[in-house]
Amino acid sequence: MTIEETTKLIKGCAEQMNARYKKVVFDEWAIVNVAHKKSRILNYIGPRNDDFLKNFANDLGALRAELAKDQHGAGDFEFTRHATGTLFEAFMVLGEGIYLICNNTTKTMEQITKDPHWIDAQVPFVEMSDKVRSSPLVYFL
Repeated sequence: MTIEETTKLIKGCAEQMNARYKKVVFDEWAIVNVAHKKSRILNYIGPRNDDFLKNFANDLGALRAELAKDQHGAGDFEFTRHATGTLFEAFMVLGEGIYLICNNTTKTMEQITKDPHWIDAQVPFVEMSDKVRSSPLVYFL
């Protein structure tokens, strides 16, 4: 996939998740290239455009260890249940060194998953994961 195709896929996923959840699941969606130990935002949708990259290293929080393992393939994802505030709730591998960061800046995954609509809201996320697995994002600097 291209960056444009991936962005369209993410926007569609966010809309479907929010519709099924009956409110916003993640208010931040960012495509980040972390190749060569330097983070670069390729696309950002959310409320804190200017602060996202500035706070990126801190906001990785509990996901940092999983991201650093570099054992995930395209379409793989991880969640953390206890990230608060701007700490990231999830990531999905979009391609080599490229990740989708998902975040709710006001709720934790623990709070999100207590809502019974969460079960249904996961479906579009998993479907997006399958699409990414079959056609990863290819991005050249």
